[in-house]
Amino acid sequence: MTSTEGISTEDTDAPRYVRLSIELIAEITDEGALKAAALAQVEADEYLDDEERAQSVEAIEVDPSGSLAHFIDPVALLGDVPGIELTQATWESAQTAFDPEDDSYEFEVE
Repeated sequence: MTSTEGISTEDTDAPRYVRLSIELIAEITDEGALKAAALAQVEADEYLDDEERAQSVEAIEVDPSGSLAHFIDPVALLGDVPGIELTQATWESAQTAFDPEDDSYEFEVE
């Protein structure tokens, strides 16, 4: 039985959805290698149509953080978790100000 605050999710008709927020900071150590790998990933993606592929290539060319987004796979993250079905996923990547020497950095929490 799974329960939170004394309420079993198995005994109710309430939706049992969980929003999972993950924030990561990655350092790009070789922009050329990342860009080449992202372009290869886009080229090999059989699910992209021509317009989506062109938009992806443009994003990769403009910003290295656009390259990283092509390697995020929420299905791989939750695919082997028993009792879970991924119903929706969205993610974004963007450059951020970060000082690895600053111990006071905190992730934003909503």
